[in-house]
Amino acid sequence: NLGIFTSQTKMKAYLADKRIIGPVIFVLIQIIQVVIPIIPGGVSLLGGVVFFGPLAGFIYNYVGVCIGSIINFFLARFYGRPFILHIVSEKTLDKYMKWTKNQNKFNWFFAICIVAPMAPDDVLCLLAGLTDMKFWTYFWIIILGKPWTIAAYSFALMFGMDWLLKIVGK
Repeated sequence: NLGIFTSQTKMKAYLADKRIIGPVIFVLIQIIQVVIPIIPGGVSLLGGVVFFGPLAGFIYNYVGVCIGSIINFFLARFYGRPFILHIVSEKTLDKYMKWTKNQNKFNWFFAICIVAPMAPDDVLCLLAGLTDMKFWTYFWIIILGKPWTIAAYSFALMFGMDWLLKIVGK
């Protein structure tokens, strides 16, 4: 047991020692957490910034989240609704299905949600795969929209954590 999952310092040292494989492992973790949401996305976004610094952490977060989002689109497109129901409840899926009746409106709704913090991005990416949205439309929405929310989450979590630690520490 290296203690890397219980100590931020040990995790940082472990990853720093692995200049190439550390970022690759982190990006893979990000991809997996988007496709199979086992860790809250905010936690892994914060991890990128804490372990690799603001710029490199942002880049690794961005690459992993974008790749995971693209995988989600294709999984939904290929396996359809039954696949999505293994990840989200039917109630949640049905809540968003009403937005898909008009493809043009859905494309705009999707783009706005991808840029807006707090939107259920992973569910919407799966939902987009069920629609007639063209892959390149999806691709550009993800590539151009994700940086804003990733930056917002990363910095909010980073500065929020500093603020919380200052309050708790006093």
